[in-house]
Amino acid sequence: MNALIKLELARALRNKKFLFFSVLYPSFLFLIFASSAGSEDRIDGTGLTVATYLMVSMASFGALTAVLMGNSERIAKERENGWVRQLRLTPLPGRGYVLAKIASAAVVSLPSVVVVFLAAAAIKHVHLDAWQWLALTGVIWAGSLVFAALGVAIGYLASGDAVRPITMIIYFGLSILGGLWMPSTTFPRILQDIAKWLPTHAYAALGRSIEQSQAPSVTDVAILAVYFVLFAGGAAWLYRKDTLKA
Repeated sequence: MNALIKLELARALRNKKFLFFSVLYPSFLFLIFASSAGSEDRIDGTGLTVATYLMVSMASFGALTAVLMGNSERIAKERENGWVRQLRLTPLPGRGYVLAKIASAAVVSLPSVVVVFLAAAAIKHVHLDAWQWLALTGVIWAGSLVFAALGVAIGYLASGDAVRPITMIIYFGLSILGGLWMPSTTFPRILQDIAKWLPTHAYAALGRSIEQSQAPSVTDVAILAVYFVLFAGGAAWLYRKDTLKA
């Protein structure tokens, strides 16, 4: 499995288009969104400056981009070109393939988080304690595993032609409704109620609690845990189903 993880990382790092959208694109969005607000402007109800609030949003968005977009399309294409079928002839167990995909995607997501943090600190002068920077990096990186599992599930659910539109709908739906592009407090009440139960909302909320020097909400942790079990379980079930059809 370690060899497969190394192979997946090498392939991802050679894909310059993927690296741009997963590593640099979120930091560009952060700078664009944050530039429209003053350095002391704050998000109502949070006590956080606009730059500090958006930093977690765009770091989370970057990690989501890396693990969701990369996994789903790559797996669907590998199924079509016979690569997955070839792997089944090796000693690699089925769970090893799924875990390798999740692990390699999570490793690629780390640079996107770090680049957003560097842009926030160097250009928008976001100041946090050392433990907060470390905790934010760990929480956002670990939370990306939830969406890595979702990417694997989508890759086995959709065909090569259908996977991109399906992934884009889920990707933008989770990003916008989850409050990554704008505070969910600005939504109509019905959308706010929906947002509270989305994994992206809970994901960003963990980071913002660290910025506020507060303990993460048990509800947010539980929501992410439930979604991870659902997505990982779905990925495993779809993998077995695909194996039986082969």
